[in-house]
Amino acid sequence: MKNVANKVVLITGASSGIGEATARLLAQQGAIVVLGARRTERLESIVHDIQQAGGRAAYREVDVADAEQVKAFVSFAKDTFGHVDVIFNNAGIMPLSPMNALKTDEWNNIIDINIKGVLHGIAAVLPVMEQQGHGQIINTASTGAHAVGSSCAVYCASKYAVWAISEGLRQECNNIRVTVLSPGVTTTELGHDITDEAAAGLVQQLRTMSLEAESVANAVLYAISQPNDVEASEIVIRSASSFGHAF
Repeated sequence: MKNVANKVVLITGASSGIGEATARLLAQQGAIVVLGARRTERLESIVHDIQQAGGRAAYREVDVADAEQVKAFVSFAKDTFGHVDVIFNNAGIMPLSPMNALKTDEWNNIIDINIKGVLHGIAAVLPVMEQQGHGQIINTASTGAHAVGSSCAVYCASKYAVWAISEGLRQECNNIRVTVLSPGVTTTELGHDITDEAAAGLVQQLRTMSLEAESVANAVLYAISQPNDVEASEIVIRSASSFGHAF
């Protein structure tokens, strides 16, 4: 696809779900993908598959809550391939619970990964992209950035923050495209860490009308493939079967 081939695309949260699907799809379209996540055995397997199919890919362990690890991830990509064209700040967690459950450790993890993780990605690539004079930053928010549900308050707040950060960055940037992607409920591992029984049941119910990760990957491909003078600044994508539902 035009404007995708040979681009170096960094993807966090790439060991499964949307990140994995995006890495595989972009590699098929000729992009050079650099995968980051904590589960290196999964990354190694995905990179092996991509390379066996004739694609170009590399990986590095990264915990997006650690700013230095994110910087090292970006430096690794630049040193290996010479430039960084796109970062897809996709890593996220969703341990839903009602506020009165007082799961403050989970709240802090949401903030560290969903919000700080995106900020760390932006901080790591912005100097590189400004020096190059071009680049694209894609951040995963959620339909939860646009609607709040019971047991979802902290998670939705984190995704609204991603939306706000992305919009502010877009207004500040010259020659760097910024896209905020808001998927509806998607069939991924997201939410596997929910410890509240009622919240886990809610997610299971919502997933009866969820998107496939590959559908979200197609939205990322769309954003990257636009002509250089076109910015797909915001993409909201839902399953057609979720008609009438906020998520």
